[in-house]
Amino acid sequence: MITLRLDSELEKSINTLARQMGVTKSELIRKSITAFIEKAEHPSAWELGNNLFGKYASGQENLSQERKVIVKDKIRAKR
Repeated sequence: MITLRLDSELEKSINTLARQMGVTKSELIRKSITAFIEKAEHPSAWELGNNLFGKYASGQENLSQERKVIVKDKIRAKR
C-alpha cells in the first residue's frame, strides 16, 4: 500500500480524467504507473539514440530539430 500526496491541480486533473474514462482514480493511477514503468524499461529506438542523431557528422547538435530553418537558410544563401 502506498500513500501519496498530490497538489490540488493534479488531483483535479486525475478526478476529471478518471470520470471521463469511466474508471476509478486508483485504476487510472495504476494504469499510469504501469505505462510509465513499461516505457522506462523498453525505450524506443529514438529515445535510445536521441542524443546522437545528427550530432557528429556536421558538428551541429540541432540538425534534426531545426532542419527546415537550416535548409531554408542554405537555399537563400545560394540565391
